[in-house]
Amino acid sequence: MTLVGRAEELDRLSSVLNRLGQDRVPAVVDIAGDAGIGKSRLLSEVCARAQRLGLAVVRGRATEYERHTPFQPFTDAFADVDRAFLDSGAVPDAAVPVLRGVNAASSTDSRDRFGLYRAVAEVLTGLGERSGLVMALDDLHWADPASLELLDHLVRHPVSGPVLLVVARRQRQTLPSLSAALTRGVDTGAVLPMVLGPLPERESIETLAPDLPPADAKQIYESSEGNPLYLRSLLHAYRRGATSACTTARAHDGTASGVSSGLAGLLLDELSALTEAQRHALEAVAVLGDHTTPALLALTVPQTMADELDDCLDALTQRDLLRMGSDGRWTLRHPLLRALVYENTAAARRLAIHRDAADALAQAGASAAERAHHVERSLHDWDPAAAVVLTEAAAQFAHTAPATASHLLDVVLRLMPLTPEYAQQRGELTLARARALAVGGGLRESRDLLHTLISGPGQDDASLRGDAIALCAALERHLGHSPEATALLQQELARSPLPGPRQMVSLGLALGMTALNTVSYPDVRHIIEQTLAVARSRGDLTGELGALALGALGEAYEGETKAARVFADAAAGIADSLTDPNLTELGEALVWLAWAEALLERYADAERHADRGLDIARRGGQVHVLPHLLSSKAYVHLSTCELSSALESAEEAESVARTIGSNDLLAFTLCFKALILLVHCPLGDTRALETAEEAVATVGRSSHWWASLARCVLGHTALVNGDPHRAQESILKAGGPELLRLQPSTRPGQLDTLVSTALATGNAEQAAHWATLAIKEADRMGLGGQHGAALRAEAALAQHHGDNRTAADLFERAAQAYVPSGATLWEAYSLLLATTQAEAAGDGKRALVMWERARRIADTGGARLLSDLAALVRPQPEKLPPPPTELDQLSAREREIAELVAEGLSNQAIATKLYLSRRTVETHLSAIYRKTSVPSRSALAGLMTRAALERRA
Repeated sequence: MTLVGRAEELDRLSSVLNRLGQDRVPAVVDIAGDAGIGKSRLLSEVCARAQRLGLAVVRGRATEYERHTPFQPFTDAFADVDRAFLDSGAVPDAAVPVLRGVNAASSTDSRDRFGLYRAVAEVLTGLGERSGLVMALDDLHWADPASLELLDHLVRHPVSGPVLLVVARRQRQTLPSLSAALTRGVDTGAVLPMVLGPLPERESIETLAPDLPPADAKQIYESSEGNPLYLRSLLHAYRRGATSACTTARAHDGTASGVSSGLAGLLLDELSALTEAQRHALEAVAVLGDHTTPALLALTVPQTMADELDDCLDALTQRDLLRMGSDGRWTLRHPLLRALVYENTAAARRLAIHRDAADALAQAGASAAERAHHVERSLHDWDPAAAVVLTEAAAQFAHTAPATASHLLDVVLRLMPLTPEYAQQRGELTLARARALAVGGGLRESRDLLHTLISGPGQDDASLRGDAIALCAALERHLGHSPEATALLQQELARSPLPGPRQMVSLGLALGMTALNTVSYPDVRHIIEQTLAVARSRGDLTGELGALALGALGEAYEGETKAARVFADAAAGIADSLTDPNLTELGEALVWLAWAEALLERYADAERHADRGLDIARRGGQVHVLPHLLSSKAYVHLSTCELSSALESAEEAESVARTIGSNDLLAFTLCFKALILLVHCPLGDTRALETAEEAVATVGRSSHWWASLARCVLGHTALVNGDPHRAQESILKAGGPELLRLQPSTRPGQLDTLVSTALATGNAEQAAHWATLAIKEADRMGLGGQHGAALRAEAALAQHHGDNRTAADLFERAAQAYVPSGATLWEAYSLLLATTQAEAAGDGKRALVMWERARRIADTGGARLLSDLAALVRPQPEKLPPPPTELDQLSAREREIAELVAEGLSNQAIATKLYLSRRTVETHLSAIYRKTSVPSRSALAGLMTRAALERRA
């Protein structure tokens, strides 16, 4: 089939293919346009050109009636990959749910869907390394939520090497989430947008209708509005004898298929000549899906036509209504044709085909996940057996495709009778659906569903109610509604009768975490103590660990270092003694412990517990804790100057937070990303400032702890970018004049920055006040890093007053304060500040020693900002005095006489010029010859000339 009118688009695509894998080449091409505009045809041409270039090509497609089949277009594409490669050790097990689709849903235990996305990227990288790869994904407007999430990940984190994704979609039917992901990719340069418009009239008529009378051809083109599918259909109808009037009748009212009724009528007209048996076969393929196996098709057609099925398929193939793929499966010619056939199949007939397919799969031993699509489509009333299948499938999809799990549970709940006998099951399934919604990013919908469950009649199950309230409070917190979460938890803890011990522990921990968020931990200290006591009384080690870890974090936040260390030591002792299965029930405990240890400057312990927590959370599907653990690891690597790995963790945390849909959590992760970018990027780079600005915009007018953190980070980045006024305004807005709204653990660092802003804006008195306050806060906490920040504030004041030596001493003491904890980033930063002051004080040797250590730390750790700063403040090497020469032994008079000899004057002339006797001149010359070891007057002249030239050099 000739491709008409797309020369410009093909040139752009060919350019991308020819430069695949090079810098600044997009990783994704986004082909968008209306139904029938030629997206699939262009996609086919791109694939053909890629194959001619020697690139591997795989192709998949989303389908309209399988929108809840996880990863369907990707699985479809991977079906084209060499099975030997997919079965090799080069393919990670985590990628199996995408590579093999629902067939693998029950045979794998992949709970970390973000790990799954990274594994898929690894597979694509491996395929690209073999010969280059083009993955073409068609009809993405119908893609399931899991596929869209995976695509979003690949846009944010483009696959390295010669790998190109080409996606096609209907622009008007695209979900906002997909549009947003692709738009962000355009902004970053990862996505090349390509919107297809109508075909050009002249080229269309010359190529497709050269045999028609010009007036009729023009009329048909105008009726098609340049849509190639519509145009070909009109031409087909014309050549079959339709009148010109029929072909030019415009009908723009849409059908359920998303196309005009005129085009729908033309496509359906092709079916009018089919026999009943042929129509039944076509309907079966349309209902079963675009990749219908012959065996499944045979089980779903009426028994009366089984013998003539092959003849029907042959006839449908000859009419180009059905096509057989390379995998031996049947598909309709075009997705629009499938949609129209599906819509026009009698409802009872559709239900029967889906039911037969579900039964056939069950008899073949298929998993609930494989059967779920057909079971759902065959339902029209409550069916306990079908509910079991859908519930089991939802459990299989809960972690890798939570949106599908939520949908399946919703189907069950909508059909479940509202009778007392189902009340308990309804509550359990509602809680399960709320969890799936939360994991999938539907925080508000999940929260609303939980409120309905909590306040509904007959919710007397204490365990179910406690779990629902704890989850609801966490969601309220993530949505920025910490006061509402606090009120909900306090009300439940004051209930009569009191919740059971297990619920008391979970509710107490939830209340403690909410208090941390609202900077009100002292108000709930007694709740944490009670929670700890309850956990210990019932031998609940995981509950005890949670209470101890939360206590450690709360006290660390408040600057109560001694109490925090006691809690952290006890929590670490339990955590290290428990096996991972025990910890799965309380993954957040490792979040609290890791952060507490990070704030206590126990970086090795913090990283160890964060890594263990990440492993447990990934295996247990605890998506909500991943951003916290990843951020703690990023913070540790920032402090220890491992910037590449710090940024990797921060970006993964950001990606998960965006998917979860919590603005608070997103702002939290962006704060650490901004700090890391600030140090990792070169001087003058604005990415850190832009990220900090996004964090502040994300929290809006909120006043909780994460909002304060975002504003403080904006202050730091603004100062480095040369705007001390904005920096000061941002930090003071977060904490107030004395920073009392900030948690004590952050104050010395913020005060250090405020001292710099005050000095930069000419307010030395305010700077002195803040420096004094920084020392007071740091002394109270007794932590080296906090003391280092306070010392820098003092040093900045000394520098301002011109006391370079004192400033150098203070900056160097600040650097030494970071050494015990291994916070080498801040050590290097302080040393660079000390370098300039030591050199200004005249101690160049000391300055050079400090500079060399700071530069080495910065270069090794990838701290480009500090490396650039080091280049700017590099100490000048001390100028050594020139080595002594023979002339240095001469007296002033002797040197004067030697210079006159070099000018060619005789002894008498020298005596006359200097008012000396000739004998005196001769005596001086004898002494000069002896001291310089020269034998003659001419040799002395030569020595003096060389000395003069050396002085000029």
